[in-house]
Amino acid sequence: MVADISFSIDSPAGNRNLSVSYERYGVGEPLLLLHGIGHHWQAWEPVIRILAAERDVIAVDLPGFGVSSPLPDGMRYDLSSVGSVLGSLCAALGIERPHVAGNSLGGLLALELGRAGLVRSVTALSPAGFWNERERILAFGTLKAMRAGARSIPLPVIEGLARTAAGRAALTGTIYARPGRRSSESVVAETLALRTAAGFHETLAAGRSVLFGEDIPDVPVTIAWGTRDRLLLRRQGIRAKRAIPGARLIRLPGCGHVPMSDDPALVARVLLDGSSR
Repeated sequence: MVADISFSIDSPAGNRNLSVSYERYGVGEPLLLLHGIGHHWQAWEPVIRILAAERDVIAVDLPGFGVSSPLPDGMRYDLSSVGSVLGSLCAALGIERPHVAGNSLGGLLALELGRAGLVRSVTALSPAGFWNERERILAFGTLKAMRAGARSIPLPVIEGLARTAAGRAALTGTIYARPGRRSSESVVAETLALRTAAGFHETLAAGRSVLFGEDIPDVPVTIAWGTRDRLLLRRQGIRAKRAIPGARLIRLPGCGHVPMSDDPALVARVLLDGSSR
C-alpha cells in the first residue's frame, strides 16, 4: 500500500509539518527500508514481496527525495536532522524500534539510528561514510555527473534509452552490476527521481565532513558490500568492520552499489537474517 503521512517536526523556524511517502506491505516485525541519495523507495521493489512474507515492510521516500516533502527551510540534511525526522516518522507510523536496513546514504542513516538506539537491528548495504577523502571526492563527482545527465537528457531520449539493454546500462550502469535486469519503466522513474531530488545538493554538502567512526555495541549490525560496487569500493567494508567490530561483514558476489535488483534473493536473505539477530 503506497500512502503519505504528515507529522510535525522541530525546525529552526519552529514546528513544521512534513509529508513522507511510503510503501507498507506484509506481516511480522517492522522493517524500515531507506534508499540512497537521488533514489526513491522503489529501489527496494525487487525484494519487498520476499521480505513481506516475514516482515511488516515500510519502504520510505527520504525527505527531499522521491515524492516526500523537502526539509523545512534552514534545516540541514545531516545525520542528526534526518535521523531525528526518521524517529518522528516511526512514531507517527506507530512502529517502536523497528529493524532498519539501508543502502548507501540509507545505510549511513540506518547506522545512525542504531547508534542512537532507535532500532532493533541494522543492516547496511554499501553504507556511505567509510571513505577516505579521495574516495569521497570520486564518489561525489560521479553522483554529480549522474545528476547532471539526468537533468540534461530530454525525457523522450531517456524513454528511448530505457527500452534497450545498452541504454539502461548507460543510464544506470554506475550503480547496478546487472542494469539489463531493470525494467524500462523502472529506469525512467529512477532517472526522473534523480533529476527532481530537492535534497540532492544539500545532502552532498552535509556529507563532505562525514566519517562514521563510532561503535554500535548494543544493536546487532550487518554490513554487506557488493563485489562489483563501482561507486563505494568494497574495501570500505573493511573500515566499517574496524569501526564496528561486532558487525557481521558479508560479501554480495556479483552485486553493484544498489544490489537489490542484481540479486534479490541474496539481498532479501541478508536482510531477513540481519533482522533476526
